[in-house]
Amino acid sequence: MNQPQFELGAPAEVITQQSRTNFLYSFLVLPPPKREAIETVYAFCRVVDDIVDDDQPTDNPRLELNRWRNEIATCFSDKTPGTQLGRQLQHVVSHFPIQQRYFLEMIDGMEMDLERRRYQTFAELETYCYHVAGVTGLMCIEIFGYRHESARTFALYLGNALQLVNIMRDLAEDANRGRVYLPADELEQFGYSEEELLRGVYNQQFVELMKFQGARARSYFQKAEAVLHPEDRKNMVSAQIMGKIYFKILQRIEAADYNVFTHRCAVGKAQKAFTALTTLVKSKFE
Repeated sequence: MNQPQFELGAPAEVITQQSRTNFLYSFLVLPPPKREAIETVYAFCRVVDDIVDDDQPTDNPRLELNRWRNEIATCFSDKTPGTQLGRQLQHVVSHFPIQQRYFLEMIDGMEMDLERRRYQTFAELETYCYHVAGVTGLMCIEIFGYRHESARTFALYLGNALQLVNIMRDLAEDANRGRVYLPADELEQFGYSEEELLRGVYNQQFVELMKFQGARARSYFQKAEAVLHPEDRKNMVSAQIMGKIYFKILQRIEAADYNVFTHRCAVGKAQKAFTALTTLVKSKFE
């Protein structure tokens, strides 16, 4: 589903509410200062993603990304950013220890979508996942708060899991844009061609290929859960809600026998709200 494009000066809360993100339900369980900070970071990610969105192209996406690089530099200086979102980001980074390089690495990830539309191996794809999802997790945990360095590994594993589910769910939409995120060597391994993917061919080879992708996503969910230190679990309840919602999306994909060409595998609002509530209540007793 296409997301609305936002003006550079739009405030973070407007961007978050209008984007209909799956993450919204995880934001709601946070105390107001952390919720506002998370919404601001999410809004930044949303805005730079829209810059390279083929459905809503800007006149010069590279120029727009460079403008945000400059805006981020200003956020980490004693100067006043030129956009409302930039000013909100400056407030966030003055209160939470988010490294400047994470914002810049996110922009680099968006630029990757301008530079390449194919990945030969999973190692190449994993680099992309780091830039567009892993660094988001690394920013978020600085807002959530943590005591153990394993929280960083948790963020990276969970980021990989969420992005891999995104790739599986959005396979048809991305193919329509000429983008193939499944590694080329794995397409070959399972005897399913890029041409078939671009035509939306659903066959047994495709099912086996997607089972393999799903197993990889599940492994990252499991690694994230295993590495999280018990003393950090309460602070990571928002991240756990995100993970559970995306795990349910993966289950929907599996239940559709991986036919993402004809099924839009999503989780309804009521299920998201129930997941957020049960995860929050469970965290109180851990």
